[in-house]
Amino acid sequence: MTPIRQSRSRGAALALATCALLVTGTVLTGCAEEDPNEGTNGVGRLPAAKIQSKTRAAAGSAGAVRVHGSVVSGGRTYALDMRLKDDGGDGSVTTKGTTFKLLRVGEELFVKADADFWSHGGGQGEGEADAAAASKLGGKFVKVPQGDPAYKKFSGFTDKALLLDGLLTLHGTLATDGHDEQAGVRTIRITGDKGSGGTLEVSLEGKPYPLRLERAGGAGTLTFSAWGEDFALREPEKNETVDYGKQLPAS
Repeated sequence: MTPIRQSRSRGAALALATCALLVTGTVLTGCAEEDPNEGTNGVGRLPAAKIQSKTRAAAGSAGAVRVHGSVVSGGRTYALDMRLKDDGGDGSVTTKGTTFKLLRVGEELFVKADADFWSHGGGQGEGEADAAAASKLGGKFVKVPQGDPAYKKFSGFTDKALLLDGLLTLHGTLATDGHDEQAGVRTIRITGDKGSGGTLEVSLEGKPYPLRLERAGGAGTLTFSAWGEDFALREPEKNETVDYGKQLPAS
């Protein structure tokens, strides 16, 4: 984001220098200050709290979204690349150097990972059983039982409403912090407690969707894209799936 901000600052300085050259007596030609909200959806003219309210409403009403970036939770960093909609989600999560795929269709949740993901340290004599279980599960879509503790943990990454509600809240005193661009789209920046409570870039074009979030306390940075772009969700084929039973092995 920094190069964009510097470019805008230099552009503004150049415009002012050009205006100075056009001054003739007291007549100033073509030097009216450009309104950064001209031709936008208008949210840039609103107070920060109102912008946050509108962007949360826009996000909630969108049928689908792609979330990409990092989230720090419980001392662990998760790299996400998820496509989400109201009835499920599809994508990948990486943590501690291990990547696993998540797929939820309605209430059915599946995890796909290599054998190493399913390997875990056990007591004496459990090594062979662990290796056998990991070999069976590796590379397959493993159905996660709804009663398993992993279901709640993993399904949260695939729940559009839950994930966005937890992410799109800035903390502390809200304020606007200038205009910018994100992936070529003009934005208005709002902050919580001058950035320590998070920073959010909101689109000034079309609906006021959130486009980039820096979470409070250095808890990750996320980008949001493909708002409203539907995608197919289907359960994996039976030959791609393993139903492990009532509870997954620890991983």
